[in-house]
Amino acid sequence: MSSDILIARKGPVLEITLNRPQIGNAASDAMAIELTKLLLGAGESSEIVVLRGAGEDFCVGRETMGKRPPGAPPEAFELRRRNDVVFNCYGAFRRCEIPVIGVVRGRAFGFGCAIAAVCDITLAADSAKFQVPEMAHNIMPTMVMSALVDRVPRKAMTYLVWSTAVIGPAQAREAGIVSEVVPAAELDAAVEALCKQIMRAPRPARVGCKDYARAALDMDVAGAIEFARSIHAVINSSSEMLPQGHK
Repeated sequence: MSSDILIARKGPVLEITLNRPQIGNAASDAMAIELTKLLLGAGESSEIVVLRGAGEDFCVGRETMGKRPPGAPPEAFELRRRNDVVFNCYGAFRRCEIPVIGVVRGRAFGFGCAIAAVCDITLAADSAKFQVPEMAHNIMPTMVMSALVDRVPRKAMTYLVWSTAVIGPAQAREAGIVSEVVPAAELDAAVEALCKQIMRAPRPARVGCKDYARAALDMDVAGAIEFARSIHAVINSSSEMLPQGHK
């Protein structure tokens, strides 16, 4: 475990902190790989993941943003292989067995904006800022767009991508990147209260809701309804779902 990502277990909560505050928690490929592994294994020992950035920012993007790697440009197949580090990381948020809560202070740019969006729930301080800056660096940002595609409506996505505008948390909430905006001084308390509320539900319900949210949006309406019918019966038949006093 590198010092660029810190983990702490607080009861049922696995806290993951991007820990490069001196450079705005800019992410390396190694950090993306480590984050992927943490998310995919989180459900084995925890019930909720809380993702933060150390210091004043959440994550200002990848450390390679705007920098050309030395040597000749890679062929398309090799570039695709390299990019899979990030695509796999976005996928890990979706495949994580348990809820993932993003906590955004300061800047969430590029990769940071993408992982904020792909969290199941994202709470943002009222001073947070969001941006998809890739086009300003001559990078066609379908990598970030793949994280936003099931979170952000088309017009909001294309505006963010083409304008490279820095937006505030209220606009990010309207776009679907953020779930709720909280005064910065109250952010930690809001996260703690949310975790307590989530933990009031039995684990089968928490996991079942994540499974449904992950799969149903890719189905046609009839399929999504049938999946809801099936998973509703399966989850609610669990002994853990019986009302208190009836177990």
